Amino acid sequence: MRIYLDLCCLKRPFDAQDQSLVRLQTDAVLSILALPGKTAALIRASAQVLENSLNPVQARREAVASWLAQAPVAQLSDEDLSPRIANLIAFGFKSFDAFHLASAELSEADVFLTVDFPLLKLATRLSEKLHVRVADPVSLLEELSQWIH
Repeated sequence: MRIYLDLCCLKRPFDAQDQSLVRLQTDAVLSILALPGKTAALIRASAQVLENSLNPVQARREAVASWLAQAPVAQLSDEDLSPRIANLIAFGFKSFDAFHLASAELSEADVFLTVDFPLLKLATRLSEKLHVRVADPVSLLEELSQWIH
């Protein structure tokens, strides 16, 4: 399974862990990052690298960069990305969310993971207009657990 994690997912382990849902999502993200290559292939795209480079906290930026470095870079052209990003923005997605979604679609991800509930809600409502399934990491880990064990 080809998996695209947005930066909300990749930064979740650095959020305050005092809420049960945040801890659960953190565990799910870390478990997905640790899945064997036969089960999951992570996708790295310029959208993730760019957004991560804007993180002002060096330790977090370096940790996320290290996770992203585990995956080969998806070679996506601006000619393909730009019109799709514009379409997604027209549907109501924020610009970085549209950049991530377009990157996931064009890199042929099976699933796009996010812990951003407004993004997840909009993507669910517009699922027939998207070319990638959008899910949260906890749900995906539940789904994958039947294949892992």
